[in-house]
Amino acid sequence: MNRVVLVRRGASVEARECGDDGRVVGTARLPAEELAGFVRAREPGRVRWVWDDTTRWYPGLLDAGVRVERCTDLRLTHAVLRRSPFVDQSLLTDDETPGWDALQPVSATEAALFPLDDPADRLDPVGEHRRQRVALAAAEERSRLDLLLAAESSGALAAAEMTHAGLPWRADVHERLLTELLGPRPTAGRRPAVLEGLLAEIRRALRVPELNPDSPGELLRALHAAGLPVPDTRSWTLERLDHPGIPALLEYKRLSRLLQANGWNWLDTWVRDGRFRPWFLPGGVVTGRWASSGGGALSVPVQVRPAAVADQGWRFVVADVAQLEPRVLAGMSGDTAMAEAARSADLYEGMVAAGAVAGRADAKVGMLGAMYGGTRGESGRMMPRLARRYPRAIGLVEEAARAGERGELVHTLLGRGSPPPAGEWAARPVDLGEPADEELPREVRDRHRRSWGRFTRNFVVQGTGAEWALCWLADLRNRLWRLGSGTVAERPHLVFFLHDEVVVHTPGHLAAEVADEVRHAAAAAGRLLFGSFPVDFPLDVSVVRSWAEAG
Repeated sequence: MNRVVLVRRGASVEARECGDDGRVVGTARLPAEELAGFVRAREPGRVRWVWDDTTRWYPGLLDAGVRVERCTDLRLTHAVLRRSPFVDQSLLTDDETPGWDALQPVSATEAALFPLDDPADRLDPVGEHRRQRVALAAAEERSRLDLLLAAESSGALAAAEMTHAGLPWRADVHERLLTELLGPRPTAGRRPAVLEGLLAEIRRALRVPELNPDSPGELLRALHAAGLPVPDTRSWTLERLDHPGIPALLEYKRLSRLLQANGWNWLDTWVRDGRFRPWFLPGGVVTGRWASSGGGALSVPVQVRPAAVADQGWRFVVADVAQLEPRVLAGMSGDTAMAEAARSADLYEGMVAAGAVAGRADAKVGMLGAMYGGTRGESGRMMPRLARRYPRAIGLVEEAARAGERGELVHTLLGRGSPPPAGEWAARPVDLGEPADEELPREVRDRHRRSWGRFTRNFVVQGTGAEWALCWLADLRNRLWRLGSGTVAERPHLVFFLHDEVVVHTPGHLAAEVADEVRHAAAAAGRLLFGSFPVDFPLDVSVVRSWAEAG
């Protein structure tokens, strides 16, 4: 496969053909405005485009109607390689390394093809590509890293395409939902009518005529004065109280959150031309999970999802995998007993059927405790039973937790490394016999160690789950492209992705084929990560007109 490194040079672009070792074997220079045509002409062949950062290159190509099948996103791959324990860091390090470490994605399209004074322009993508190829060639578990880096870069392409196409969003439906829940749109600086009514009820019940419940300090003082000595004003704390003003207060907080997160200002800011276009950020979380910039894309509440309506003649195919992380844990640990439970559409029910626990609630609480470090209460009570039934799975997360407590690094199945722990406790060796440090008492250090152990326990599972999802997404993206014709937005295309859920926008007559391809891509992702090990990833797939109608 040919590798072509794209380099900005003022108002022009250099396209440098490279061998597999990263050495340049040919160079072409062209005006920036001719880049889209150059890429379009080369794209039907087997080419991998190499660039500093997908967010700087791909949006402009998409706007020109050019879709790229493969790329290497040097910013994302650099971040993975810098933390991977499989990589000799001396082969990756250079004077430019701090610049690559600090490079951030961009989330706005400039009027020009390339923004002015971009820190990426002070970096050499050809040199970085060569260093990465050398480091990969010498890496332990290179095949795993190759898969991770390819999936990470493909995820960057998918993210840019989702922003470009946008999630169909009916502003009129959103307006109607807000009016039904909050009342008519208020004038600037005023609360909606429903919130005003709830506010009057709260003030009467707590006997504080001027109370502003949006101020945690004021609200806490009012609750204390009413004989409710709560430590905070969080909803889960208030739910435990028995007082006539609490139901109205809880409803006020719920609707106020909706107003702030997805109210009229959100609609005015983020919905344009019938589309919601947030910026998705692959690798935005240390475990490899995605983040988003703008519009709270990864936390769209159910109250406004009815506004996500497919275009006329189109449908949404919505799919999510049940209990992704426990299934991933079964696969990465090679625990055949847990894999047997995972053959059930509901893994927790599979655990009950196997006699591991008495009920589904026990299975769920126990597994969440195992993956997130719950060692007390009900989850702690379940742990011994789970450890006896699933020794390999529970042993894997326990080993990761102990490594974290010792201040060691852990890694995912494909080689994404955990960040090093910070703080004085991490700089000191673990010695249970050493005297307590006056500045950092032993009980404080032990608390920090246990906390970091809970993080590393979950890192290995959540991070590997993110790798499975990336492989699913990458394969599905290409399967969808092969179903239709025209540009990305004219074929079946991804419009949303959240950890273990995807939403595809498709012409209605292709919806059944899209649903099949979603399932095939999930099965392929399982084989890529776990080979022939028999762990299943069943999907709940819905074909709907509105996102809210899905499962």
